[in-house]
Amino acid sequence: MAYATTNPPRLVTQVMAETNGRVWAYSSADATATVDGSGYITNGGNLGMKVGDLVMVVDTATPAVTMHQVISVSATAPGAVDLSNGTVVGSATNSD
Repeated sequence: MAYATTNPPRLVTQVMAETNGRVWAYSSADATATVDGSGYITNGGNLGMKVGDLVMVVDTATPAVTMHQVISVSATAPGAVDLSNGTVVGSATNSD
């Protein structure tokens, strides 16, 4: 699948008086390897994403949760974002 601007990352929190440190949440059926691809989030600059921000990604197909860091934001609008390789922080399984 491909990133859709109709399903952007959502700002969860930001550190006051700092240039980075925001935390974003993103949910998609795309695999972590796809989200890790260069420029996957095509409009991150317009959303306000900055180098150093963290992005929690929920892969709804697996389901798995990974954490990524913004490593670059294109200066050309709408500001494609490159994320670091994801670190698995959990998986959503139904234990009922």
